[in-house]
Amino acid sequence: MFDLILRRATLPDGRSGIDIGIRGGRIAAVEANLAGEAAAEIDATGRLVTPPFVDSHFHMDSTLSYGLPRVNQSGTLLEGIALWGELKPQLVQDAIVERALAYCDWAVGRGLLAVRSHVDVCDPRLLAVEALLDVKKRVAPYLDLQLVAFPQDGVLRSAGTEELLVRALDMGVDVVGGIPHFERTMADGAASVRLLCEIAAERGLLVDMHCDETDDPLSRHVETLAYETQRLGLQGRVTGSHLTSMHSMDNYYVSKLIPLMAEARLGVIANPLINIVLQGRHDTYPKRRGMTRVPELMAAGLTVAFGHDCVMDPWYPLGSGDMLEVAHMGLHVGQMTGQDGIKAAFDAVTVNPARLLHLDGYGLEPGCNADLVVLQAGNPVEAIRTRAARLFVLRRGRIVSRCEPVQAKLNLPGRPETVDFLLNRG
Repeated sequence: MFDLILRRATLPDGRSGIDIGIRGGRIAAVEANLAGEAAAEIDATGRLVTPPFVDSHFHMDSTLSYGLPRVNQSGTLLEGIALWGELKPQLVQDAIVERALAYCDWAVGRGLLAVRSHVDVCDPRLLAVEALLDVKKRVAPYLDLQLVAFPQDGVLRSAGTEELLVRALDMGVDVVGGIPHFERTMADGAASVRLLCEIAAERGLLVDMHCDETDDPLSRHVETLAYETQRLGLQGRVTGSHLTSMHSMDNYYVSKLIPLMAEARLGVIANPLINIVLQGRHDTYPKRRGMTRVPELMAAGLTVAFGHDCVMDPWYPLGSGDMLEVAHMGLHVGQMTGQDGIKAAFDAVTVNPARLLHLDGYGLEPGCNADLVVLQAGNPVEAIRTRAARLFVLRRGRIVSRCEPVQAKLNLPGRPETVDFLLNRG
């Protein structure tokens, strides 16, 4: 006896007509024509069923704060950082919690059930840290929230930040973060990478650094990150986020750098919505796209994910927690419009970030958590093309969100009464 059976599902790998049996919050069976009864059934009618979306790079302490204390008029990264600096002294813990909880509601409705959020540790009050640790506990029944101790103002540049970062880790923050390109000098940036990786190694923690988020091709802190990863035996536990300077590096240097990154088994996170907006701001024309070399890094065997980064905050006025929108932008910026490229973009918001977050029980195999999304699409390509509706979102086998299929009603003589923008589906 199953608690729930999803019938006639199409899986991301192309298998169709698959039934998924769920028992005790876990996937118990994945096969065609599954025998047995269940307390409830959902007929997927050939639609795509996938593990939930995962956002590997986000800033939940600032989300939904757009317009506070003012709007970023230039739209630049540096004005955003300055604006956040103005906002920090005005932050109230309850307001951070309420905005974060509201965003988590959005996330669940979008089938986004795991988020890695950086949290600024440069405020001596550690107000945002306390707030997001509270949020992490509250949302745990329906969303996995992983927190990164992020020294926004630079761990060496901002006095006392190393101690604040360590305090945040002691309080329960999961991952060590950094921002080497924002330190005062290249030497300080390299020293910060060394220091932060040593802290992570000593504590047995993962690392996720904002690294080389600049158009400067000489910003090469990812090289130091790869070296320190190998020196300290952190292979497979370290991620470089953004890496936008790679977009501007010469090909000869990159031909040396990517193999070094592969040897260190670095994870890579690009943030296409934000990279395309914030990078290239000093260019007239031609104007650089700014996103890191996603296809080349994937081809070298690195695990590459796409993050949302920001939603309605000092850096970005848009967004709604839709990782299909992120994948859609990523494949455009990376010119990944072949079928394999589009499927890789889908992986970049599902299985790849799950791997970087070291999520336990993620997937579609028997024994995995019954965290699933039924999409109004027949395959990953169609899901990205239409930014498909999330018809059912399941957490541990329980429906936590649902919506009706999207369609438009037409009034055109001789034409169909409705369209759902899908091919080969009524």
